Amino acid sequence: MAQPRARGWRVAQHLAVPALAVAVVALLPLAKTGSTAGSDRWTPLTPAKVALSQKVGPTVTAQLLGFNDFHGNIDPPTGSGGLINGVPAGGSEYLGTALNKLRAKAKAEGIHNSDTVVAGDNIGASPLVSAAFHDEPAIEVLNAMHVDLASVGNHEFDEGVTELYRMQFGGCHPTDGCQDGDGFSGAKFPYLAANVTQKSNGLPILLPFTIRSYEGVPVAFVGMTLEATPGIVNPAGIKNVDFHDEVETANKYATVLGWLGIKSMVLVVHEGGMQSSPPAPLDPSGCANFAGPITDITKGLNPAYGVVVSGHTHRFYTCELPNSSGANSLVTSAGTAGTLVTDIRVTLDKKSRKFVDASATNVIAENGIKNADGTYQKDAQGNFVRNPALVDPAVKKIADKYRVAVAPLANKVIGSITADITTTQTAAGETPLGDVIADAQLAYTKSGGAQIAFMNPGGIRASLIYANSPGGEAPGQVTYGEAFTVQPFNNLVVTQAFTGAQIKDVLEQQFVGFQGQTVQRMLQVSAGFTYTISASAPAGSKISNIKLNGVALDPAATYLVTTNDFLANGGDGFLNLAKGTNRVTAPGFDVDALTAYLATGPIAPGSADRYTLG
Repeated sequence: MAQPRARGWRVAQHLAVPALAVAVVALLPLAKTGSTAGSDRWTPLTPAKVALSQKVGPTVTAQLLGFNDFHGNIDPPTGSGGLINGVPAGGSEYLGTALNKLRAKAKAEGIHNSDTVVAGDNIGASPLVSAAFHDEPAIEVLNAMHVDLASVGNHEFDEGVTELYRMQFGGCHPTDGCQDGDGFSGAKFPYLAANVTQKSNGLPILLPFTIRSYEGVPVAFVGMTLEATPGIVNPAGIKNVDFHDEVETANKYATVLGWLGIKSMVLVVHEGGMQSSPPAPLDPSGCANFAGPITDITKGLNPAYGVVVSGHTHRFYTCELPNSSGANSLVTSAGTAGTLVTDIRVTLDKKSRKFVDASATNVIAENGIKNADGTYQKDAQGNFVRNPALVDPAVKKIADKYRVAVAPLANKVIGSITADITTTQTAAGETPLGDVIADAQLAYTKSGGAQIAFMNPGGIRASLIYANSPGGEAPGQVTYGEAFTVQPFNNLVVTQAFTGAQIKDVLEQQFVGFQGQTVQRMLQVSAGFTYTISASAPAGSKISNIKLNGVALDPAATYLVTTNDFLANGGDGFLNLAKGTNRVTAPGFDVDALTAYLATGPIAPGSADRYTLG
């Protein structure tokens, strides 16, 4: 394991080589990289192991421990998000133990080189225990886990570039100060941002890569976020930076690193894909029926990128995917919320300096107590009992400090529910919890005349679980901390005027190909608003039979529609929601709308039948 480094690395460590490379890269033209025809997509049902080059000299083996999308999950996630095929998993002190065990296992096998690599979204969309302190807790527990490097993800930009700099370099929050009373020194690991550059000078906002040496063999780690980040974060915080194509950026750095004699590279990128059933359940280390943006990214990569550590989709997989040479690279992802760790082993040739092979297995960061029959212990309320033997004490000490500090707010009961209200989608893409949140936002703004509410599915981060009792409250009672975990972004709630015709265009923009939309995202809608989807119809003609309270929507009439300000500013590609007029902003945040609605409960799950497939 790499030893923890003093804060001084921020100025000096690895800076000379990246600075030289950045200077050279800035002079290179951006050249489109065409995809080279390669082998068919590899879809095994077993952990991946890829041969990368012929051995010509003595070799050295190194371990890379990968994970992604931690999202400040100090505590174990609840509901289905905290289960990996029935095994309770996640939580910072349990992730720390999983990492330590894997490092010790490698060392016992004679592997003395180990680095821990994170593919973005360490922070942002975090539960209250981290978000209340501007995600300083997340960075501090990752420091305690001895993370060695991380790429930026889209959520690293939730509060803008200036706040990302604070996460890297430290310092107290400009408004709230250092709330825990002991300062904040920032990440001990470098954040890498190769494809995010300043508009003013074209240079990366942070280091684009770092170099590790394994018994004299240099390996470069190039880090980046997805090019589409501007469409999924608040534009106010990123107005002075540009986001570039992942493949073009990676290959530019591969060229320069190659000139410097580096032949082995790892791409740490916050973009991914997903397995699809069958089989069911999916193997965490499998690659069944795989698809997603990371496939095309890998297909365009210089073959020196023998390993790609990915993220963003919150899915688990280990795959062999063809790169630009037609040969395969190893591509991994470890789900989300610290529930899994990818144990990657690479063999390097000391003479050629190339990867010889690479393999990966996803390992569950287990946190439960196993019964003799293979099930896991639960308490009287049905919550999993956590295993004290699996706790990393160094991480727990930090986590407990923030748990105590946030407990009075987090454990305050604010409402109640009748049953689990989940994010499980219907075939049309509607969810019971999406219905409830849309209803909450409509109720919050109805006094101002609002008639319809829309909610983006990506803004719903967790289910509400009936039996969950984080503060010891009765089953069915919901705490502020639980509500905040569902909606952690502190978006504003705004109401705008649209014509019926404009509302139809908003709904059509849920589908790829209509007015610039690139990803299908189904808005969640409030009660009384219904419509029919014709999935096979061409883009722009998929929506019909739109009604409000049983009456057909009038294309010429004006309606007041409530959304969060992320959507109202055109987020998630909903540019038509930025065309509203007479915007009115409600007091407080979106989580306040949810807590006010839950206070009128007990609230039942939404019916999830407000829009249907025709």
